[in-house]
Amino acid sequence: MSAVMRRTVAYISAIVLFAEAVGIVIVNGVMATFVENQDMSLAGTDPDLMANGAWVLGGVSGLFLLLCGVLLLLSGIRDRAPGRIARIVLICCAVIHGVLGALAVGLIGWTAFVFMMVVLGLIVLTLVAYSPGRDAPAAGAEAEKPVAPAPA
Repeated sequence: MSAVMRRTVAYISAIVLFAEAVGIVIVNGVMATFVENQDMSLAGTDPDLMANGAWVLGGVSGLFLLLCGVLLLLSGIRDRAPGRIARIVLICCAVIHGVLGALAVGLIGWTAFVFMMVVLGLIVLTLVAYSPGRDAPAAGAEAEKPVAPAPA
């Protein structure tokens, strides 16, 4: 894959994750407001506690998506593969999108599923585009030298 394609996919993935981070915070804020205004509770749980929990979940999810977006943006700017920790974070983000996409089919509908799968595809495509080639040795490794046959 060419450098232009890799960078473009990384930039688009970062932009989508930034937009998703804002959206997730807004959705959780709306849910928290509804719970607080309607004085709803689930099995006697304190409504204020549930509203605060929705805000915290929205904030943590938004920060995680922002982190993933920054990691993808840095990969695109540097045109280098993300490091080991960054790759693990991005793989976790991809897995979460896959699981939430599967849940979204039944709970929200096919449109949400398609969106989640597009985001999953962008993250995976970025990870695959920046993966080392199969023929290239690992960084710092020496190329294999042929070994002479053992004397008979």
